[in-house]
Amino acid sequence: MTARHAHQPVDRPVRQSVLAVGSPRATDAATAARTGGRLRLVDLIADREWVPIAGYAFYVALLTAGYYYNLTFVQLGLIDLGSNRLGMTRSSVSLVMAVLALVALAVSVAGGVAMDRRGWSRDLRVKLRGLTAVAAVQLALTVLAPLLRTPEGFVVWVVACAATIGVGMPVTFSFMADLIPVRDRGFAAAVPAGLAFFVAALYPQQWRVEEFSAVMAVVMAPAVVVLAVLAFRPSQLVDRLAGQQAQFGPGRYTRPPASTASTAVFALAVAAMFAVFFIDSLGFLRIIDTPAYISTSWQSPDLGVRIFIAVAHVVGAAMAGVLYTAFDWRWLLVWVFGLFAFTHLLYTFHLRTAADAVPPLVLPGVYVLAVAFYTTLNFALWPDLSTSRTIGTRCAVGVGVAGWLASFLSTSVALASDAADVPLLTHLRYVDALALLLVAAVPLALYAARVRALARQEPS
Repeated sequence: MTARHAHQPVDRPVRQSVLAVGSPRATDAATAARTGGRLRLVDLIADREWVPIAGYAFYVALLTAGYYYNLTFVQLGLIDLGSNRLGMTRSSVSLVMAVLALVALAVSVAGGVAMDRRGWSRDLRVKLRGLTAVAAVQLALTVLAPLLRTPEGFVVWVVACAATIGVGMPVTFSFMADLIPVRDRGFAAAVPAGLAFFVAALYPQQWRVEEFSAVMAVVMAPAVVVLAVLAFRPSQLVDRLAGQQAQFGPGRYTRPPASTASTAVFALAVAAMFAVFFIDSLGFLRIIDTPAYISTSWQSPDLGVRIFIAVAHVVGAAMAGVLYTAFDWRWLLVWVFGLFAFTHLLYTFHLRTAADAVPPLVLPGVYVLAVAFYTTLNFALWPDLSTSRTIGTRCAVGVGVAGWLASFLSTSVALASDAADVPLLTHLRYVDALALLLVAAVPLALYAARVRALARQEPS
């Protein structure tokens, strides 16, 4: 495991000239790519560059709100709506969730490809307008959801929701190329991951669609107004933020002098992250539906337990931000799979030996670390494997396949497993076996790749 080479300090005049939109230095793409890669938030604060700082804050707030919405209202609220409010069977709800995943994926990929081909990925104002439209439609759908009364209406609602989410995925993640310096991307991904899970663990306590809908409507209504102002009114702030893409756009793995983000590497990343998301949802949904584990989950009636879980999410995300910045993403995958394997091993051990006892907090604690690690990796990786000309497509495929498709397909499998009365211990054995297989496979794959690379080198 080799740490990423530390960047040399950048003197103040270089940082100032790089951020001066329209300066000779800013128009040199190679120079901008190199110097932009060395910028950090602390440099921006030291130089009192308030416009980039505002863009940084905007992105963190956007990703935090978006992830909280998908994590709570979409993934949990819709299960409550279909199962409890509309009286659908668990199998029927699992099929509807699979439809949501497939529609979101298809629209996301189509939208990402269109963004890159039409140049929208490189136009901040166009992306702001697209995000405004998505947020407005989602606000209307969020208010409408608790009013649904039939399974047919639920299916139509899910298709419409999936379509807008699909448009929003490449748009949201492509903002990183405009707003976040490369050296800060691990931390810019860690903060939304930690904050979204922190809030979700504390509120709302009851996972009912009405509560999720009310919370999100209060947050989204003013956000739509702010987005509309930024997107449709002339603004020097937006113009200056748009000029940052030359510096911030190339990702960590596509930046000169060498690029390691080939199509094959990207495909490997998608497959690996698909496995991560699949394992998570496959185990998580069965665990939280088991009465014995409610006392140590997000739904615990004990506020102290929920605070512990919320704080653990923040700590785990902070750790993940540091590790992502210091190491290659492939090695972070080993940590993620190892944590998942250890987590499910702990749960199966508890089920075998002390199923009637109150579960210790170490069980959700380790699980939270695994979730914080892979969420941070998912937020930062796709923009870092992209250039400003490929970020729409790669973010759409990465988030759509590895995130949405994997999560909701595994959600469907977990619901089907529950409906078939598969015992929790048996279910978790399969999940743990898959995690152990992957935690062994990733280092072996890295070793094989290293051997091939050494074999291709000519003798000195």
